[in-house]
Amino acid sequence: MDRLIAWVEIPSIDFDRAVEFYSGLLQVQLEKSVCETEKMACLPGNVGCIFSAPGYQPSEQGTIISLNVGNEMDDRIKYVENNGGKIVFPKTKIQAEGFGYCALFIDTEGNRLGLYGD
Repeated sequence: MDRLIAWVEIPSIDFDRAVEFYSGLLQVQLEKSVCETEKMACLPGNVGCIFSAPGYQPSEQGTIISLNVGNEMDDRIKYVENNGGKIVFPKTKIQAEGFGYCALFIDTEGNRLGLYGD
């Protein structure tokens, strides 16, 4: 097994707004794809996507997915705060040796996600 998590779908209500938010946060251009009532924009590394379809609702509850931002944690936190997101758990040193820092945010759609980095 190469990786435990095979695919992640981040729900959106305003698909274009969500794609713009994550393109800026991850500093990549996410390409949009539409198939009937489903819209998706794949994340780097083909690990998941921003997704919009009937029945998909953003949530602040449930599983937390953390995005690896390397040594750009402070810049990515500022990006969230300045682009419609909200930091709900500040940058915090993970107590286990060698695990870096984490933070939690609410995105423009109302999803709670994490940031992970050095």
